[in-house]
Amino acid sequence: MTTGPQPVVGTVQHYAWGDTDFIPRLLGVEPNGEPWAELWLGTHPNGPTMLADGTPLVDVTGDLPYLLKVLAVAEPLSLQAHPNREQARAGFERGVFGDPHQKPELLVALTEFEALCGFRPPDWTIEMLKRFGLDPLAELVGEAGSDGALEAIYHRDVDLDAPITALARSTDPLAEWVKQLSGRYGLDDPSVVAALLLNHVVLAPGEAIHLTAGNLHAYLRGTGIELMGASDNVVRGGLTAKPVDVELLLATVDTRPLRDPVIPVVDGRYALAEAGVQLVWLDPDATHTATGHELAISLDGALLYLAPGAQMTTTADTFVVTPL
Repeated sequence: MTTGPQPVVGTVQHYAWGDTDFIPRLLGVEPNGEPWAELWLGTHPNGPTMLADGTPLVDVTGDLPYLLKVLAVAEPLSLQAHPNREQARAGFERGVFGDPHQKPELLVALTEFEALCGFRPPDWTIEMLKRFGLDPLAELVGEAGSDGALEAIYHRDVDLDAPITALARSTDPLAEWVKQLSGRYGLDDPSVVAALLLNHVVLAPGEAIHLTAGNLHAYLRGTGIELMGASDNVVRGGLTAKPVDVELLLATVDTRPLRDPVIPVVDGRYALAEAGVQLVWLDPDATHTATGHELAISLDGALLYLAPGAQMTTTADTFVVTPL
């Protein structure tokens, strides 16, 4: 028998970089001054979702292959990457990672959203660095490529002070972020200089980025809906007070050029092929019938589970995860 959507209760993560207002107001809760960074919907043990009657969602669905989040970024996140399937499995066996799964992810902007995402093609980086007056760093990229430059930066084989001095008068948006990150984390953090190798992305609402395994990235500001594989594995290189592992990061990161981090959107659908699912943006008053175990977030604050065959009519813009 076809049933309707069932309300669920997600898990809020109060990380220090989170915004104080967006998620509580989405949920109809009065902000309390605490950062509300992420709202999780899924079956991952670090933030399991419950049905309204207190039943764990996993008891109904089994382990879901995805994790759906609302992200509210008030301060920059760490510079990080996620392992691929083989790296995750090997790292889990060594006790390095908390689960044996890869963590591909995509983010759809709800407000203007800024991020560092993937490596710029080397020739683009060389041109930009020369424009900034950073000729030695440009020569390093030309000689060693992005991978060699990244390793030299993290091994402190380059002058970490020189780029900040050279950027002092620049008003380029990436330069402004590098200066801000330097002020926040200090000149001794190599990730501040590593940021110069990455794409600076500004998403308009509705635009999205897709982060495959090894993509070196840092979210800077904004709110969005995030869909990822059901994993919490992360390797941090810096821009954080949390533990970092530079050698593991260098072994995890994928330095192949990413010319355009912004992915195409077809009929409001954002595919995450690695997890076998897609994020679908439904307009108000749209009708939808679930074809799998689906989770939905409505921008009027409703959090919903749809069993296979369940039908719903949306009351506001709604994001639902469906099988590909």
